[in-house]
Amino acid sequence: MNWVKKRKLPVTEAIKLNNHPCLTTESLWNTLHNSFNTALHRQIDFSILNEVVCKPSQRWNLFSKYEFKSAISRCKDSSSPGPNRLTWRHWKIIITNDDCLSRIINIADACINLGHWPKYFKVSTTIIIPKPNKSLYDHPKAFCPIILLNTLGKLIEKVIAK
Repeated sequence: MNWVKKRKLPVTEAIKLNNHPCLTTESLWNTLHNSFNTALHRQIDFSILNEVVCKPSQRWNLFSKYEFKSAISRCKDSSSPGPNRLTWRHWKIIITNDDCLSRIINIADACINLGHWPKYFKVSTTIIIPKPNKSLYDHPKAFCPIILLNTLGKLIEKVIAK
């Protein structure tokens, strides 16, 4: 990835599953996917939702320019971008333009009013990095997945959370 600093990787052997090395892209994918998505096909007990107390709905106040400027000011310029390749540094420049900021606020307000989170915000890139100080890197658990989401969706989420 051209936006990540070059790092010397630890010496590795082929990642193994049940003592069999993953020598093809497909076997490596299946091994990592099964290791990092262990809850994928688990049964879910939906009856717990019956215990959730319903709260009366409230009117949602529209977002303000201040909320977005405040949220983005706390973002580090050095963070890795997601699939859209826009960093926080880019967004800090973009929102200095009032027209751009207004359009972003309109998107955020529409998401709340429609109760819809666009697929574009859910697209991610997964980067698998080695955990530091492991004696061997031949097992999937010696690596850590990092999920990079589109930064526009993350910005809106930050404002909602605040």
